[in-house]
Amino acid sequence: MKKIDSFIFDLDGTLWSTIDSCVKSLAEVKNKYEEITQDITADKVMSCMGLSFDEIVERYYGYIDKEKAIAYAKEAFEKNIENLLKNGGTLYPNLENTIKQLSQKYKLCIVSNCVEGYIESFLKTSHLEEYFCDFECNGKTKLSKGDNIKLVIERNNFKNSVYVGDTISDKEAADYAKIPFVYASYGFGKIKDYDYKIDDIKDLINLF
Repeated sequence: MKKIDSFIFDLDGTLWSTIDSCVKSLAEVKNKYEEITQDITADKVMSCMGLSFDEIVERYYGYIDKEKAIAYAKEAFEKNIENLLKNGGTLYPNLENTIKQLSQKYKLCIVSNCVEGYIESFLKTSHLEEYFCDFECNGKTKLSKGDNIKLVIERNNFKNSVYVGDTISDKEAADYAKIPFVYASYGFGKIKDYDYKIDDIKDLINLF
């Protein structure tokens, strides 16, 4: 493989977990509306990691009128960002030191299928903002994860990037962008087909 110049990261299940915050935020919205009759569990939230907004709306509120379902989901996501900005999420072990070390040799970016403000909440509460040169999300561009990866590569003029993620949708996005995929096995997904595998974020330091 050619010498890489950049790491592009997925967020949930790769850099941090916000399951508890998501469940709390969804419950807060549920308590406001009688039309929301189903609890959204941690398992349900985990099963939706890596999916687009529209796919998540369908899984969370598929039994509700679509227009209302979209409104409820947006409110829940906004509430989650509000909660995360106050309390943060759970960073994976060894994340801070690994990001700092990698940034000395490579450009670092984030691409996630999330709403606007979500990546920003990670950057602010993790205190790692200075180590990432760019980020992009479906909530802003309305593009697929693969297209957003390509967008970040193009506007930063990267020559040899890899994408680090934990779900099959991350693998598919990397394949679409025609870059190698690094499977973060400690995350939410179970993947058998990948280019590289890490069991801890710190494994990236010696992988290449």
